[in-house]
Amino acid sequence: QVQVVESGGGLVQVGDSLRLSCTASGGTFSSNVMGWFRQAPGKEREFVAGISKIFSTFYANSVKGRFTISRDNAKNTVYLQMNSLKPEDTAVYYCAARRAPLVRLEYAEYDYWGQGTQVTVSS
Repeated sequence: QVQVVESGGGLVQVGDSLRLSCTASGGTFSSNVMGWFRQAPGKEREFVAGISKIFSTFYANSVKGRFTISRDNAKNTVYLQMNSLKPEDTAVYYCAARRAPLVRLEYAEYDYWGQGTQVTVSS
């Protein structure tokens, strides 16, 4: 069983930066696809970014150019660097792990989830 734990959320101002971290334990981290999703109140959970085991990265159009996903297999950790934050980025951010090798955008394709971390961008 893989355990996923996010950290790094908080309250920031428009234009600020924030880095989320996610540690996955109990499995073979380096072979997992890792993804970040977010869910705003009243909205469905949406894909934000994903990274494959060969470090291929994928982004939602809404965050492309502002967010960067990366992974450190030695630390079993994936990061989401968020720059130029906007009020519409406000959401609970979830980290997820997927055993299959390809990054997928659908949250149902991910096997393990963290508890989420709140990101609030204030104007």
